[in-house]
Amino acid sequence: MTFTSIDAWWWPFLFILVAGWLATDSWRFLGVYFGGRISESSDILVLVRTVATALVAAVIGNLIVFPTGALAATSLALRVGAVAAGFVAYLLLGRRVLIGIVAAEIVLGVGILASQPL
Repeated sequence: MTFTSIDAWWWPFLFILVAGWLATDSWRFLGVYFGGRISESSDILVLVRTVATALVAAVIGNLIVFPTGALAATSLALRVGAVAAGFVAYLLLGRRVLIGIVAAEIVLGVGILASQPL
């Protein structure tokens, strides 16, 4: 079966749904199955957390440096400034991730609104 093997309007949607489900949920099920049996301080779990954190950091870095959509209309300085403000807020206000995210969003939103012509 391929993406173009059936010529029906619904086939691409079903193909993406099934392929996306198999690609992600199978790993989730394995993680739940093995997660309860592995010690939190084991080397393999430390490696998995490290790789997951690195992937998230790479996605965020990619969004900052090579944005798409509405974010592409903003300046690099605004995007970097929003991230820096969010990180500073995270550090100064109790190391709460949600506070850092909200602070970065506020700086980004204000910057976007300020750059629009009246």
